[in-house]
Amino acid sequence: MEGSLIVNLAALIIILAGVIYAKAIIAPILLALFISIICAQPISWLEKKRIPRWIALIIVLLGMIVLFSGFAFVIGGTISSFSGNLSKYEASLTTMNNDFIGSLNEQGLKIQSDQLSNLIQPAKILEYTASVLNKLVNMVGNTLLVFLIVVFILLEFGSFSIKARAVRSESNKTIPYFSTISQSIRHYLAIKTVLCISVGVLIYIALLIIGVDYPLLWALIAGLMNYIPNIGSIIATIPTVLFALIQIGPGGALWTLVASMVVHNILGNFLEPRIMGKGLGLSTLVVFLSLLFWGFVFGLVGMFLSVPFTMTIKIILEQNEKTKWIAILLGTPADAKAHLEKRQTREGTGTEE
Repeated sequence: MEGSLIVNLAALIIILAGVIYAKAIIAPILLALFISIICAQPISWLEKKRIPRWIALIIVLLGMIVLFSGFAFVIGGTISSFSGNLSKYEASLTTMNNDFIGSLNEQGLKIQSDQLSNLIQPAKILEYTASVLNKLVNMVGNTLLVFLIVVFILLEFGSFSIKARAVRSESNKTIPYFSTISQSIRHYLAIKTVLCISVGVLIYIALLIIGVDYPLLWALIAGLMNYIPNIGSIIATIPTVLFALIQIGPGGALWTLVASMVVHNILGNFLEPRIMGKGLGLSTLVVFLSLLFWGFVFGLVGMFLSVPFTMTIKIILEQNEKTKWIAILLGTPADAKAHLEKRQTREGTGTEE
């Protein structure tokens, strides 16, 4: 027993090492699969409206092209504009630095301007911000490969159900949980996408009112980062608040922070759990740990897809009595209580019989 456990563990480690080594190839495929599942929903909706599948596919693909082109235009235009205004933001940050040092010196601390300037260098901060934007452009640069994979996956989507039925008819083992996995992931991605769009729209409106430059870029980042559970909103909020601090000052940064916290808390912490219902089925700790694990394996793509990955594994583990206890550990306390109630009911029935 111990020998087989060690062998299985060693095999798992070898597989993970291979996946990490090949993540440059696997990550775009997984991202394309993620996008394809989202795109499958509008294609199905258009088919229900009696639109031929090939026309529905063309409509959705054209929508993807417009969307990705818009992302590239926004990010590229932002980098160009940001580079042109770099000296203005650097001067603003230097002025804030000097004012802060002056206020400290008034309190009798006697800090020289060079001491704090060496720690907080405006040029370095702004260069780092520009490098982050360049990374976003590089991600968009890989869009063509992802787009081609998405096209081929969507072309094959119609035959998946036929192939699944053929596999079930040829195999002695049934695979009924395929539909459960598909429905759970679609449920999660559909709701998450709507919430991410809502976050982006509300952040854009708030930043537009506050007067922060490049509100569309920060709204785009907020919407995309909202796919990352737990820490995505923090990742999106920090650079936006820092930029508002440089551009407008402490007042603008405070309002930006308040607006971001309100939007993310209302949609992420209040509305999302109620809309998701039982569709997620993962404990908060498991969601966070899966974020760290899949982020380590696949990088940023793994962070985006951490919840669908873990949901899939949990559903598969539930189908086998030997691994069902792992699925219970991954689930919520409500799922564990329901499992206990079912077991007590079965034991009570067996006693009566």
